[in-house]
Amino acid sequence: MAIRDLSVLLGVILIIIMLVIPLPGWLLSVFILINISLALIVILVSMNTVEALQFSIFPSLLLLMTLFRLGLNVSTTRSILSKADAGGVVETFGTFVIGDNPLVGFVVFSILVIIQFLVITKGAERVSEVAARFTLDAMPGKQMSIDADLNAGMISEQQAKERREKIENEADFYGAMDGASKFVKGDAVAGIIIVLINIIFGLIIGMVQMDMSFTEAVNTYMQLTVGDGLVSQIPALLIATATGIVVTRVASEGNLGTDVTTQLFRYPKLLYIASGTIFFLGLTPINFMLTTTIAAILGFGAYWLSKELEAPDLPTVDEEEEAESDHMKSPENVVNLLSLDPIEFEFGYALIPLADTSQGGDLLDRVVMIRRQLAIELGVVIPVVRIRDNIQLNPNEYRLKVKGNEVAKGELLLDHYLAMSPGIDDESIEGIDTKEPAFGLPAKWISEELKDEAELSGYTVVDPPSVVSTHITEVIKQHAHLLLGRQETKQLVDHLKETYPILVEEVTPEPLSIGDVQKVLAKLLREHVSIRNLPIIFETLADFGKMTSDTELLAEYARQSLASQITKQYVDSGGTLKVVTVSGEVEQMIAENVQQTEHGSYLSLDPDSQQTIIRSVTERIEQLSLQEETPIILCSPSIRMYLKQLLDRFFPQVVVLSYNELEPNLEVQSVGVVKVA
Repeated sequence: MAIRDLSVLLGVILIIIMLVIPLPGWLLSVFILINISLALIVILVSMNTVEALQFSIFPSLLLLMTLFRLGLNVSTTRSILSKADAGGVVETFGTFVIGDNPLVGFVVFSILVIIQFLVITKGAERVSEVAARFTLDAMPGKQMSIDADLNAGMISEQQAKERREKIENEADFYGAMDGASKFVKGDAVAGIIIVLINIIFGLIIGMVQMDMSFTEAVNTYMQLTVGDGLVSQIPALLIATATGIVVTRVASEGNLGTDVTTQLFRYPKLLYIASGTIFFLGLTPINFMLTTTIAAILGFGAYWLSKELEAPDLPTVDEEEEAESDHMKSPENVVNLLSLDPIEFEFGYALIPLADTSQGGDLLDRVVMIRRQLAIELGVVIPVVRIRDNIQLNPNEYRLKVKGNEVAKGELLLDHYLAMSPGIDDESIEGIDTKEPAFGLPAKWISEELKDEAELSGYTVVDPPSVVSTHITEVIKQHAHLLLGRQETKQLVDHLKETYPILVEEVTPEPLSIGDVQKVLAKLLREHVSIRNLPIIFETLADFGKMTSDTELLAEYARQSLASQITKQYVDSGGTLKVVTVSGEVEQMIAENVQQTEHGSYLSLDPDSQQTIIRSVTERIEQLSLQEETPIILCSPSIRMYLKQLLDRFFPQVVVLSYNELEPNLEVQSVGVVKVA
């Protein structure tokens, strides 16, 4: 352990020794001066801190210094009562304060104790209680404010983490100060009791055991007791004052001295008034020269401050131009422009109330819930959504960007509701024809007066914030694979390694790199397969990663391991999976045209064959659309990924499953066949 680590430990051991072993007078004097020095350092540090957390060790330090001071009291009391001597420092303090009148010294000491106990200690204790309670009460609001700033893109993830830690540290600090303030109060009470013990038993011991007269005993023990009380209570007073300063300190840009001078002398006119008041006091029997001098000093100070405020130090035009030029030349100024936000939501000025909490907007809170929901649903941490207004957009327009590219847009009418048709148009419901932005369904913007009527007619009616929340959710789902890069994959792997270290070590860095794992996970997300069950996926990669490095093939194996999850994703309410099957002829056509290369495999179908398959799939999809069924195609495992690659260019929403991705006891119903006409 380093010396600084041992210092506190040795100090506590020394305090214990002081409580047991008698100390010589010279050593007591050394410890008393150390006690005064430490108290002076503490109050100076407390005055120089900008915020309370800069002196976070204060509660623990308060306990240690209180214990040290009480240890000194025990040692000096033992020395006073046994030898009528407590060292040169105690005797000097007693002689200086008492002089020839012990009663005056005792009164001075009593006043000092009363000031500390009734004024400073009591106030610091109450302020500590209130600060602790209000800090705890304010924690939820501060946390929500941090989340809102994070979602708005005003701060980064790291800054949000630091702010949350600061809030937690503040709560811990003020909670500790609430308890530590009791030490200060107890120390003041103990000081009074110790002084009374020294006086009473000192008189008894002096007259009974040392054959002193009453006058000699009073002079001797009163002097030593008051001296001991002073050298004990002066540091205690400094510590109590430091306690009050720390708990009443409001976070600012300067220390206490800077804030006092800045705020107290901010208004020169008030100093003129104070100067005039002091001058008129001099017209009374009060000393005229003294009051006039003070009034003149205040008046000169007010004049000087007023001149300072009238002529603030402003940078010259040349300095401003030079600073601006240096800023533009700075390489960091260009580098900062290169970064892209993973997800951006931009909107026109008419949609500002959506995100403005002062106008009742809750978009920021909705985005927080969306990120949490998708993290649970997809198994991937969704990055912060940067929300900002854009004057280049139409007033009611918004758009969504992923990695800097626009992927979706829409329009909102904040004073209307979006009514989606049940399938039968009701001409009595008037509105502005539009399309629901997330799924492209026919809809109408209707006024609030028609909301109840539309709902009774079977329309699904939603408010604008819900419309945009649904759109954001669907866009993130569709592009989740683009948001999962190597860095994000590394974070997921590190998190998995905390609970499955052996499994992770068997997969990466050998035989698969983080890049290979990222490709497998991205392929799963691309087809809306959740990767939340990461242990199962890694078990599959551990089994097959040594056999092949083809990420396409590894993703297929992972899908088969997640058969139960995939099946539950697409079965209807009755537990039946309705699918379109693929004829053997089509499967053979695809299988025969798969080309193998050193970089993987791909489908190489001639255009006529492609059109034949696409035409057949189109017919089946149209039939399912009339029945409002999700288009799901079922085929053999060997051609699944190639058929999906072919259909992605024409029908990206079509789900393609293989027989190996179905649960054994699942009820499957064929509603059509993809075949060659």
